[in-house]
Amino acid sequence: MANMEQVVAVCDPVSTGGAIAAMLSSRGFQMIKVWSLDVTPEFKEHVPSVAKHMPWLGEVTEQSTIEETCVKLQSLVGDRQLAGVVVGGETGVILADELSAALGLLTNGTVCKGRRNKSEQQKLVKAAGLRSTREASGTALADVRAFLRTEPMPCIVKPTESCGSDGVKKCMSIEEAESHFELLMRSQKKAGAQNGAVICQEFLAGQEYVVDHVSRDGKHKAVMVWVYDKRPTNGGEFVYYNMLPVESSDPVAQILIEYTRGVIDSLDIKHGPTHAEVMLTSDGTPCLVEMNCRAHGWDGAWAPLERALIGFSQVEAACDCYFDVAAFNALPDVFPPFMAGGQMVELVSNFTGRITGLPGYDIIKALPSFSYMEVGSHISIGQELELTIDLFTCAGAIILCHPCKMQVAEDEATIRRMELDGSLFQLASFMEGETESLVSRSNAE
Repeated sequence: MANMEQVVAVCDPVSTGGAIAAMLSSRGFQMIKVWSLDVTPEFKEHVPSVAKHMPWLGEVTEQSTIEETCVKLQSLVGDRQLAGVVVGGETGVILADELSAALGLLTNGTVCKGRRNKSEQQKLVKAAGLRSTREASGTALADVRAFLRTEPMPCIVKPTESCGSDGVKKCMSIEEAESHFELLMRSQKKAGAQNGAVICQEFLAGQEYVVDHVSRDGKHKAVMVWVYDKRPTNGGEFVYYNMLPVESSDPVAQILIEYTRGVIDSLDIKHGPTHAEVMLTSDGTPCLVEMNCRAHGWDGAWAPLERALIGFSQVEAACDCYFDVAAFNALPDVFPPFMAGGQMVELVSNFTGRITGLPGYDIIKALPSFSYMEVGSHISIGQELELTIDLFTCAGAIILCHPCKMQVAEDEATIRRMELDGSLFQLASFMEGETESLVSRSNAE
């Protein structure tokens, strides 16, 4: 446990960054919020339930220079010891590196310029001799036009700095790619950056995985491998349905872990959690989709499942890699065999309307394999329900865990039926204001 005079600053403590902050607070650190200029008001509210009521010493907003931000932060720390500056959400990655370097704390430094820019990431991975995607990026169509003229369609067009499938589109033609490029350059994305660019990227055919690590002094420890289940839904190309854990003994997991550690090194990451999205291509070769230089997102909703499966999660391991060297050293190099069956189910809304009740959520909590539920504030009585098209419009994350894998499968099937028949929600009719179980099916079918 830390002395209460020790302080940790978290840059943009949203999503799982909030869960890490809450864990550090429980270990005795006093906590300070540091808000980057890139974080939007909407994203500031993206806080997991475990962090909603935790105590904070105060908060600081990024100033026009790092030196000015350091002064603001140090004035809030006062006579206490600033033990570290760590990354919270995606928008805080660069600021955390800059502040920790300027203050002489544990840091990844600022030499590498690719820790948020997805185009720069691919260039660094290629320079390291690893499989990377063909791509081009810029802020004007002229920057990518030659690439689009020679790249086989479809291709992926997305912001160079974002998360949660925000703004990602699979474009089937050059004209569609150019149109989406221009749309993104006119739009403020949820987790974008000041003066951000757009990347046009090779479409990778294969199975997408996630590989999560924590690192200390250049030593990388794998804490989980997941396989994504993403499907086109409601007009969104990449809607999350499931995250399925993969045993570390699986040959695919072993290939992915080795490749991902090479990617981490190529980005000069020596300390902290990382969350890599990697495609196992049709020829069996892993290729980076993108590296997120912070903890796995989803508000840390997956952490209870990791604890049930392997005895710890990336949340605790991230705290260890920053502030408890002995605990980090005690972690296995690769996560141990699973102790149960389980998965994370992302809830998909196929309906719209004002929420007047959530009857399906009570049914989910009574399922035999139900373990944990994380639901954002946008899914509550009185809120307008949106169609799920990306992570931000997901209707909740459910952890299912049970000694019997068949039970988990049966319970997931129950959830999927409720998504399709509308019984997850009770919605108010647009026309008459009456309470009905169904309102509009939109284009879900």
